[in-house]
Amino acid sequence: MKNNTLWLVQTALMIALLVVSQAVTKAGGQFVTGSCVNAVLAVTVLTCGMASGLTVALISPFMAFVLGIGPQLIYIVPAIAVGNAVFVVLLHLLYKEKIISRVIALLVSATAKFTALYLLVSVLLCNVLPLKPPQIATFQAMFSWPQLVTALIGGAAAMVIVPAIKKGIRK
Repeated sequence: MKNNTLWLVQTALMIALLVVSQAVTKAGGQFVTGSCVNAVLAVTVLTCGMASGLTVALISPFMAFVLGIGPQLIYIVPAIAVGNAVFVVLLHLLYKEKIISRVIALLVSATAKFTALYLLVSVLLCNVLPLKPPQIATFQAMFSWPQLVTALIGGAAAMVIVPAIKKGIRK
């Protein structure tokens, strides 16, 4: 019972942090908001575990959609959830104590997220959804290299923050 309550509280706290960070950084654009979201995703999975990380990763794009952040096309939201899930799962599986392992975990998870989003949105959805050419151009721009940059920035920020959080938890 205690573990379930702890998981629920930690996950709810991270979802709240995610929603607040999305709302506060909305005016900063994709690079600011995306980096903050990726930082929250990474901090969640590295401090609270896989179940919390996946929960936050899957809820994040739906919250962004409701808040009017990011693409306002519901068909793209599940693709973003998949990209977030890829980032969280790989980061969880690859992240180890040695700094080189952490760097490799970040590079692999960020690249995999970028690749998943690029393939799902820019290649697949932009070709099967009835979109106008300006919409296609916008989505292809949003879901290409900026996804890699924001995942790297957010993941790097989390790697600075996580040791302090873990140290605080141990006390």
